[in-house]
Amino acid sequence: RHWDVEGIDLAYQVSRSAEDGQAKARRAVEDGVDTVLVVGGDGMVNTIGSVLVNTRVALGVIPAGSGNGFARHFGIPLTAERAVEALLGAERVAIDVGTANGRPFFVTCGMAWDAAVVRTFEKSPVRGVLPYVFAAAYEFFGYQSHPFEVELDGVALPSFSNPLLFTVANLTQFGGGAKVAPTARHDDGYLELVHIAREDAPAALAQLPRLFDGTLDRVPQVTTHRFRSLRVRRPEPGPIQLDGELLEESAEVFVAVLEKALVVLVPGGGEG
Repeated sequence: RHWDVEGIDLAYQVSRSAEDGQAKARRAVEDGVDTVLVVGGDGMVNTIGSVLVNTRVALGVIPAGSGNGFARHFGIPLTAERAVEALLGAERVAIDVGTANGRPFFVTCGMAWDAAVVRTFEKSPVRGVLPYVFAAAYEFFGYQSHPFEVELDGVALPSFSNPLLFTVANLTQFGGGAKVAPTARHDDGYLELVHIAREDAPAALAQLPRLFDGTLDRVPQVTTHRFRSLRVRRPEPGPIQLDGELLEESAEVFVAVLEKALVVLVPGGGEG
């Protein structure tokens, strides 16, 4: 009703796997399409959107995931029909993209407890915010932290000896309304590192409501650093999460920002 109208040539594709979806997205780019609309969660948005980085093809997101951090950040309605309608009149906005060892991410990259949470969540047969909360609680008590050596924009920082939360944010959201980086901007040329030490976790946990009201950055136990490049050396290879998808990565992880590398449809041209 909203997109298949005069002046728009609308085609549908089904992604049968990550590889299949990316191959179809590449063909769409080669065919000169104007816009690719993705129905899915942050992981699907990452899979298809990665193909559109550094092209003129716009990404529109119709949220259908568990957390929908991307959609929440940009104020995209969370019901399919309202999202489709809102995107039709949306503004084309160029946003920054993060990369971790060359792999793009749009929302967050996590290397500590939040990566472990994704690992546990992936084992759940049920999707949604509640199973994610249970996974977070499970990993909170069981996660074993390891020391990180960190360089921020080429400058070595004091050792992160016991990180519990070690999240790089391009957008404000974890998903589900949890604003892990409330001051993050999608077009300022910077990423934000959000860190909580294991020993500070009980005090930070007492301030949990601030994660949802956009004031987490005011909690004394939460430290935030803005940067353009970040190098992390871990004791050994291990998992990281990119936009909610788990990957095994080498002991050293290099994170950088690509300025305004992705064109996105944003209702009203602003953040939610």
